Amino acid sequence: MTEETHGSRGSDSSGDEPRSYGTDEPRPRPQYGEYATPEEQRARIQYPDASYAIETGQAPDPVARAAAAEQLAAGRPSPAPDWIPLPPHVDAAAKTNPGRRRVDLIIALALLGYGLVNVILTIVQILDFPAFAQQFMSISGIDGEFTNTAAGQLWGGIAAVVFAVGWLVTALFVYLRARRGKRVWWIPIVGAAVTFILFTVCVTVPLMGDPVIFSFFSTPQQP
Repeated sequence: MTEETHGSRGSDSSGDEPRSYGTDEPRPRPQYGEYATPEEQRARIQYPDASYAIETGQAPDPVARAAAAEQLAAGRPSPAPDWIPLPPHVDAAAKTNPGRRRVDLIIALALLGYGLVNVILTIVQILDFPAFAQQFMSISGIDGEFTNTAAGQLWGGIAAVVFAVGWLVTALFVYLRARRGKRVWWIPIVGAAVTFILFTVCVTVPLMGDPVIFSFFSTPQQP
């Protein structure tokens, strides 16, 4: 009799325990608190708390949340509360020190202005590539005349486009990062370095295609 009573109690108590999803085994009891009821789970899903909204970059509307809480207490369903997007991420240093951000932006703009002047002057020279190549030969001490004019005009135009596009891309990166409050002083320096490397490659192709220039650099010079 005792064993039967004990068995019936065990079966009754096990029937009250929550089951794991997809199995018949009872779920272990939580160490702290109790499992949420289905009603509490549905309310939690329909009305997420503010911590989740903040973690995802949103801020809860207090008016909408208060109205939703009243409707939930009254037992009436209501749509999920509206969320107000937060402004774009701003660098912490820019928040705490606006003066540093201003100086950073001034440096970037000054470098962009200086780069723009160099881009314009260089494009004017490079579009007349034979004259540019002849000046290069004179500075390098190469006797002769530049004859690879067809390739020079082609690659001179490509080099001019590379120079202009490089400056525009650099200015665009400065603008986008400045809107987010991030440091931008280093972008014109990196942009100028990358653009100059591409420009040098475009200019070197027609220069080394000239027989006189190629012979000068490929032949060991007498001391």
